[in-house]
Amino acid sequence: MSAASSDEDSVAKLIEISHRPTVGQRLISWASRPPGRLYIPACVVVALVLLHEDSVPGGHLTSFVLGMGGGAFLAGMGALRLGIALTVARPMIRYYWLRWISAPAIALLTLGLSVADVPLTSRVEASSAQLTEVRATADSSTTLPMGGEWAGWYPLRAVSVSDGITRYTIRGAGLLHTSGLAYSTEALPTGTFIDGQDSVVYEHVSGNWYSWTEY
Repeated sequence: MSAASSDEDSVAKLIEISHRPTVGQRLISWASRPPGRLYIPACVVVALVLLHEDSVPGGHLTSFVLGMGGGAFLAGMGALRLGIALTVARPMIRYYWLRWISAPAIALLTLGLSVADVPLTSRVEASSAQLTEVRATADSSTTLPMGGEWAGWYPLRAVSVSDGITRYTIRGAGLLHTSGLAYSTEALPTGTFIDGQDSVVYEHVSGNWYSWTEY
């Protein structure tokens, strides 16, 4: 009786092994299904992280690393899936075309907003009133520490006034160098060093607002 049971178990194991899908079959099965529950929301999250990074003057290191790393991973996964699907499951692409174009559409929209500086401009304009109130309390003789206090949508480390230029040091701003925002009623040269402004380079944001980076 035990011998017969052992033989049945062996046969069952052989059947299980023989029907176990290979790695290639698993990839084909995976690629045959359209992007959905996890992939598209993950693309949205990565896009929001990158837009947040772009809304910080000089960039935001943590958001940059997470956004670029996650974006590269999702792009590689999407390219692999699309390549396999084009080979073995083209009807699925035509049937679920809206899902397949969602990720590229999210990427193009994110790129377009970043190139147009929409995240940075929008965040600065939304914060301008509160930043102006902070500027009224700044003293040209010293740097006013802010300790991470929020002004609008930005956490401030310090505020200083020099030669009619108010500089706001933003907490976490800058990839490799300290960065922040600046306010000046007079136009400032951009993309170059200014005499008497240490090693600071300004870039125009909108109106009287500029971003600055200290090298």
